[in-house]
Amino acid sequence: MSVVTTAPLHLRAANLDANLTFVLLVAGILYIVLPFFFRKNLVDKNGNSIPPGPLLRLPYLPDYPERTLHAWAQKFGPLYSFFIGNQLYVVVSDANVARELLVNNGAIFSSRKQYFTKNQTILRGRAITASPYGETWRQHRKIAAQLLTPKAIQSYNNVLDYEARIMIRSMYKESMQGAVPINPAHYTGRYTLNNMLTISFAMRTESTQDPLIQRILAMAMEFNDLTGPFSNLVDFIEPLQWLPTKTHARAAKLHDDFIEVYGSMVMAVKERMDAGENVPHCLAKVLIEGQQQEKLDWEDVCMLSAAFALGGVHSTSGIIQWFLALIGKHPDIQARAHHELDAVVGRDRWPMAEDEKDLPFIRAIIKEVLRVHAPFWNATPHSSTEDFVYNGMYIPKGAAVILNCFTLHHNEARYPDPYTFNPDRFLGDDLSSAESAHQANAMERDHWSFGAGRRICPGINVAERILFLAISRLLWAFTVHELPTEPISLEEYEGTSGRTPVPYRVHLLPRHERVHAALEAEQEIAACEL
Repeated sequence: MSVVTTAPLHLRAANLDANLTFVLLVAGILYIVLPFFFRKNLVDKNGNSIPPGPLLRLPYLPDYPERTLHAWAQKFGPLYSFFIGNQLYVVVSDANVARELLVNNGAIFSSRKQYFTKNQTILRGRAITASPYGETWRQHRKIAAQLLTPKAIQSYNNVLDYEARIMIRSMYKESMQGAVPINPAHYTGRYTLNNMLTISFAMRTESTQDPLIQRILAMAMEFNDLTGPFSNLVDFIEPLQWLPTKTHARAAKLHDDFIEVYGSMVMAVKERMDAGENVPHCLAKVLIEGQQQEKLDWEDVCMLSAAFALGGVHSTSGIIQWFLALIGKHPDIQARAHHELDAVVGRDRWPMAEDEKDLPFIRAIIKEVLRVHAPFWNATPHSSTEDFVYNGMYIPKGAAVILNCFTLHHNEARYPDPYTFNPDRFLGDDLSSAESAHQANAMERDHWSFGAGRRICPGINVAERILFLAISRLLWAFTVHELPTEPISLEEYEGTSGRTPVPYRVHLLPRHERVHAALEAEQEIAACEL
C-alpha cells in the first residue's frame, strides 16, 4: 500500500511564488531583450508602415554586404528596410524610386547620419561628405565647386595630361617594356594622388617610392576600413561609444594623422604665398584667402582639404585597377578598342582630352567598368530629415537611406544579361555621367557610381577626365594580358567601403613600335610649369 504525502501548504505557496517570480523575471527579460532581436514595425499616424524587410535585427552585415542587400531586394522589392541595432535602414533598389526620393525630394533626403566613427571621431562633421544637409554643407560644397566646374577642369588639362603620361611611362619602364608582370595599384595610386595633390595643394610627388604616397594611400585604406556603412557596432549600440575600443583609438589617430599630413600641406601653400610666390589656383589657396570671410577655423581648413584630396584618390585608382583586371579577360573587346584608337588617333600621338567625343567605344568601356565594378556598392547613406510616405510606405525622420548600386546595376530591364561585361550596351550614349545623372527618365541613366541627388559626387567631371586619359592611353600603348598562372578574381575585393581588387599582376605588352618613341620623347611639360 502506497502512502501519498503532500508538502505543507505554506511550502507549496512558497514554491508557487518562486515559480511565478521566475516566470515574471524571464518574461521581463524577454520583454526587454526581444525588441533588440526583432524588427519594430514603425507606423505613422495614418497607419502607414515602414517598408517590408527581414524579421530579425542584425548586429552587422556579413562580408560582401551587396550580396545580402541584393538577395533582400529580390525578396522584399525595390524599397525595403532592415535594422542594425537600433538604426533603421531603408534600401533603394530601383532607378525610379531613387529619383523620386533622392532627386525630386532631395530637400528631405540629402542629409547625413552622424556616425560616431566617421562623422564625429574622424571628420568631426567638417567635411563635405560628413556634414549634415544645411548651411555648413552648402558653404563647403560652394568652395569645392570653384575647383570642379567644367571650366576649372579645362585649366587642369596640362596637369592631367602630364600625370597620365608619367603613369604610362612608369608602367612601361618598371615592366621592362612588357617583359615583367606588374601590380598596377602602385602606379594608378600615384596617378590619381598626384592629380588631387595638384588640384588641392599645387604640389605633386616625384617618385613611386615617395613615402608620402604610401602614407596617404594607407590613410585612405584605413578611412575606408573604418567607415563602411555597416562596419561599426558603435554606430548602432550607443553605449559602446563610451568604451575605449580599438576602433575608437584607430579613428582618433586617423583624425590626428589627417590634421598632421594635410595641415602641413596647407601650411606649405601659405608659406609660399607669404613669400610672394604666385601659387597656382588650388583648394588650399582658396581656403587660405577665404578663411576669414567664410569663418573657417584651422580644423575646417584641414578636414576640407583632407576630404577633397582623399575623395578622388582611392576610388578613381580602384576603377582603373578594375578596368585592367577586366580587359585582360576580354581580348575581343580589347582588340576592338585598339582598332578604334588606331582609326581615330593613329599611332603617332597620344589620345588627348579632345579626342573623347570621337572614341565612343572607349567611352562605352569606361561606363561599363563603372557599372560592373562601381567603387562603392553601398556608399555613405543619405538621411531623412522629415517623416515621408512613399507609395504607402513610411520612411521616418532619421532613417538611413541606402542607394543599392549593385541591384541598380544588375537590373535586367535596364541592362540585359547584366552579369556579362558588354560595353556595347552604352554605344550611342553620348552623355557624360554628369549629364546622364540629370535625365528625366532615371531608367536611361548610364550608372549610379557617383551617387544621386544633391549629394552626387562633386568631383564627377574631373573623375571622368582622369579615367578617360588613363584608360584610353593604356589601351593605346599596351595589350593587357592576364597571367595564366595567376587568374584575377573579379568577385573578391579589398575594403569595406571603397572597393579595390585583391592585388594582382598583369603583363602590359607594348602594342607597336611607336610606343617606345612616344614614351621616351621629351615632349612633357616640365613639372615646375604645371
